[in-house]
Amino acid sequence: MVIGATAGGKISNLAEVRFRWPWFVLVVLVIREGVVLDPLDRIEGIQYVYAIAQAGLVGWTAWHIRRLPGVWVVTIGAAMNLVVILANRARMPVVPSMAGVLVQQGHLAQYTLMGPDTNLNWLGDWIVSTWPVRGAYSPGDLVLALGIGIVVIVAMTHRPAAATKLG
Repeated sequence: MVIGATAGGKISNLAEVRFRWPWFVLVVLVIREGVVLDPLDRIEGIQYVYAIAQAGLVGWTAWHIRRLPGVWVVTIGAAMNLVVILANRARMPVVPSMAGVLVQQGHLAQYTLMGPDTNLNWLGDWIVSTWPVRGAYSPGDLVLALGIGIVVIVAMTHRPAAATKLG
């Protein structure tokens, strides 16, 4: 938002962005965070709920490519994550140095310990960050975050005409 404001954009323009089923994105976020909570994280098969939600996010963003400039970058990032998740039985591989309890358990909810038996590790959560939020991130997460930034900047700097309003 700082870049958007610096480029002459207005935060109020974000309120003008219209897209279909905005609640769907919130449902996906709740599922993503919810499946790692106790006791859901112990339910065998819960990772498939997450994989379906991730596939839905890919579809939702793809559906909005013509409606929301820049969302195609979000689609690519979400698809990158979906590919690695599907290649690992609906679980995202996490680098051992950031895996915490996964080191003992092997997997938890939608996460699995990265190792020689996991697939497409280069797309897994191996990028370690201590700032601004400590954690392990995947290349898809970074592309997705970049895409969200692009969508916000474009939305802030371009006000849609009434005839082309999304919705």
